[in-house]
Amino acid sequence: MRMRCEKIRLVKPTRELKKKALEYRQEHFDFGESVINGSSLFDQINLYDEWLGKVAANASVETVDPDWVLTDTFFALRASDDKIVGIADIRYQLNDFLKDFGNCGYSVRPSERRKGYAGEIVRQLCCIAREHGMERLQLSVEKNNIASIKAIEKNGGKYDRSFTFENEEAYVYVIKL
Repeated sequence: MRMRCEKIRLVKPTRELKKKALEYRQEHFDFGESVINGSSLFDQINLYDEWLGKVAANASVETVDPDWVLTDTFFALRASDDKIVGIADIRYQLNDFLKDFGNCGYSVRPSERRKGYAGEIVRQLCCIAREHGMERLQLSVEKNNIASIKAIEKNGGKYDRSFTFENEEAYVYVIKL
């Protein structure tokens, strides 16, 4: 029986969330996942405070890395207990590198999958994109990630095209806002 998604809220990372964030990241690593989609490189930067600084810098027009784009990063906190159940980022424009990857990425904690959190994260990202005047949200997904495809389609995503990255086929979906 599939569990229903408990209410979540997207919140920007803070120093106060450090312990929960590191536990969240470690669960992905313990599950054998070295890449955490939508984490703004949280999977690659060892020091939380360093990562937090980069996330804050990339969220401001004045300080965004010149090789990147304006990006907001969020933890998905479950309302009932403030547990981090996911992470997501939204990129407000696309550069040449992102033209296939799209405007956002997201991941759900391995122990919290199949509970509807991905679909709710995508829904809330759509709301944020609308608030920023975006007319469409482009997302990419590996062709075998059926759960993510369902989350995107549940939010109105339509298949646009395929591309290959590091010998893996992926799909590009577009959600019209």
